[in-house]
Amino acid sequence: MDHFVIEGGQRLSGSITPAGNKNAALPLLAATLLSDQPIRLHNIPLIGDVLTKIALLQRLGVRVERDGPNSWNLCAEAVDACEPDVALARKIRTSVLLAGPLLARRGYVSLPRPGGDMIGRRRLDTHFHALEALGASIEVTPASFVLRADQLQGADIFLDEMSVTGTEQAVLAAVLAEGSSTICNAASEPHVQDLCHFLNHLGARISGIGTNTLQIEGVSRLGGGEYTIGPDFMEVASFIGLAAVTRSNLRIVGARPREHRMTRIAFGRLGVAWADDGDDIVVPAEQELCVRNDMHNAIPTIASSPWPGFNPDLISIALVMATQAEGTVLIHEKMFESRLFFVDRLIGMGARIVLCDPHRAVVVGPSKLYGEPEGLPSPDIRAGMALLIASLCARGRSVIYNIGQIDRGYERIDERLRALGAQIERVTG
Repeated sequence: MDHFVIEGGQRLSGSITPAGNKNAALPLLAATLLSDQPIRLHNIPLIGDVLTKIALLQRLGVRVERDGPNSWNLCAEAVDACEPDVALARKIRTSVLLAGPLLARRGYVSLPRPGGDMIGRRRLDTHFHALEALGASIEVTPASFVLRADQLQGADIFLDEMSVTGTEQAVLAAVLAEGSSTICNAASEPHVQDLCHFLNHLGARISGIGTNTLQIEGVSRLGGGEYTIGPDFMEVASFIGLAAVTRSNLRIVGARPREHRMTRIAFGRLGVAWADDGDDIVVPAEQELCVRNDMHNAIPTIASSPWPGFNPDLISIALVMATQAEGTVLIHEKMFESRLFFVDRLIGMGARIVLCDPHRAVVVGPSKLYGEPEGLPSPDIRAGMALLIASLCARGRSVIYNIGQIDRGYERIDERLRALGAQIERVTG
């Protein structure tokens, strides 16, 4: 089994460019099913989840050709009558996003329950309520979902939660529906915006992008085109956290600083600061991390919330950063009840953390972290990256197993960190 061997305690320096946004690439790849014309996508990260999604599309009859390190040509001229491959679909969460496009193209689809990170219950009800509102019938079996629709019809949809993939599902189905649709209580993250802009580039008519109310005028068909996705929001914040805990000077190139205003507020509660230089973010070295108490010396909270709030995928990174900041802070993950269960590994490295319940942890810092040579398992993408950051901060050697989880979300992370001076090696076998 591949694993990382890391010698921690090293200062890093230099520039790093974030890969393309994973959470934009996956729905955009699903969206290519809506058109029978050639589409060229750029800045697609070469990661495990993307390769699984591309394999799913190929099994459905989509012609796929890699055109450079991060560019792909796709054409769904003929979408085969076969159903999505069960084994592949169960590997990733966003396999469920095949539902809307396949309903729009051929009127039916049978999908297995999707895979993805095991971070707690991840309900799909929002997806199917939206598809039902657009005219789909849904049969739920213990292992699959069978959906049918002769012709999707526009609808006024109020999502029961501000779900990112639920919003994307509704958008993907509504663009070819007959008539107009309104999606209220919609998610508005940068990757949702990327999907909407891409669809408009192909000929869709979506307005309200970036807000919580989307209006969609259905069109009869979409054309082809070329599109470049933006930088990975999670990578940018991860690199900020890495620079802070290793006391390193890093320039994050093309980081879109305006997307990180809430990141600045949340990380600022730990004393982290950075400068915006055009489209780059520059994190200075030798920052003295210190928890900034709330008024009347109250213990502050870093809590996840929907965009433009603090993204729940960054909670794991913030928790590691808190171990290096002087003071006490409450970390509150409101969405997923298993996200914080990796903290026992940090405690074993020397962190002082009290896991209050599945959603809350109190962190008292700073703590000297020590390497874990016996091995740290990577439980999911974000916890895996958090453990990697902790290992680079810690004194001594650490081994991280199950790095396929990290590879699912971070492209060639070991090579890119070595270019900054990190001592990290990928060991095969």
